[in-house]
Amino acid sequence: MSTIRITKQFNFETGHALYGYDGKCKNVHGHSYKLSVTVSGKPIKDSTNVKFGMVIDFGDLKKIVNEEVVDLFDHATVFNKNTPHVELAKELSDRGHHVILVDYQPTSEMMVIDFAQKIKKRLPDNIKLHSIKLQETDTSFAEWFSSEN
Repeated sequence: MSTIRITKQFNFETGHALYGYDGKCKNVHGHSYKLSVTVSGKPIKDSTNVKFGMVIDFGDLKKIVNEEVVDLFDHATVFNKNTPHVELAKELSDRGHHVILVDYQPTSEMMVIDFAQKIKKRLPDNIKLHSIKLQETDTSFAEWFSSEN
């Protein structure tokens, strides 16, 4: 049986600021992110299985990505907790804002690495994470490929 890749796309809104950056993105701002998650595997051969012919049910993949990424990051503001931005994060959090503190500079590049690690842990053993694409604007995105990691 052939190995097949399937992709599920997601959208979410997230704010962030890049501490120490020398451009406009040093200011708190947000993006309408588009996330594409591609997994690979062999379609289920057992005709008695309700998922017969599927690599993974798109609904199952959606549940994993929503629980690990989208539900957490949507309408949140992300800060690197190892910078003075932690003070701003605390102030926002104290005022009821949804804040996420991470161990990295919250660039698209670092976020895509974080997302890959989270999603890989949740996939069934027979399903491999092939790639992730995180698009922050229509013309700017970061990609992660399993073959390179």
